[in-house]
Amino acid sequence: MSFANHLHSGYQSRKYDIDKKKIEDFIDRLFRFIFFLEYQQCSELADIELRLNHFKREFKEILSSVTQENESIKTEKFFESFPEIYHLLENDAKTIVDNDPAAQSMEEVMFSYPGFFAIAVYRFAHELYRSKIPLIPRIWTEFAHNKTGIDINPGAQIGRNFFIDHGTGIVIGETAIIGNNVKIYQGVTLGALYVTKNLQNITRHPTIEDHVVIYANATILGGDTVIGENTVIGGNVWITESVAPNSVVFHKGQVTVKNKFPTDEPIIFSI
Repeated sequence: MSFANHLHSGYQSRKYDIDKKKIEDFIDRLFRFIFFLEYQQCSELADIELRLNHFKREFKEILSSVTQENESIKTEKFFESFPEIYHLLENDAKTIVDNDPAAQSMEEVMFSYPGFFAIAVYRFAHELYRSKIPLIPRIWTEFAHNKTGIDINPGAQIGRNFFIDHGTGIVIGETAIIGNNVKIYQGVTLGALYVTKNLQNITRHPTIEDHVVIYANATILGGDTVIGENTVIGGNVWITESVAPNSVVFHKGQVTVKNKFPTDEPIIFSI
């Protein structure tokens, strides 16, 4: 079989007839529209309603590429969830402003913070994941991953007032559960102890309770691992067991600092 024939066979047998670029472009444009990031403003209420209806029709078309069951009902359900998701995201943005001394305004967060973009895409993708919509949720979160370096599986459960600072290198697995008012810094991994296919339908990733702070490059693994509320996880720690509430966990390394010009050694310059 020639390579062209192999490709032809693949196109003929693929399960979903999708346009990946169109699916990515949809969530990117929707984000920019609902958070007022477009240069062209909608000055009239009728203009906004027209744009929303256009997004709804476009989403229905995208949905029909991955499912042939009740596209209209699922589209309506998705858009009916917008007010609740939007309220969550406004609170996420406010949490970032309230906690990051570098954040000057909600507008700055919405325009420029990669953590907020990743959270927003995740929250929309999670709604589709809950409705058992195939493929689209993962395409959206991987699109955000590619743009921000933040990898949030759409199956993760994340509570209110979520704060990601910097964000690059964060990994949050499918069965992770994150409570309310949690702060996570760059390089954090909420992962599985080990990965095999037969673990697909069980909890593999940790639970993070309310008011937890996890500093840079901490790794927390395992489906039985629970980080209790009001706990602070320091940078660079490796955790595979549960931590009691109100704990402080830190990695105690040894750093040596010495004068690079010891006083008992002569300094000789050659010119």
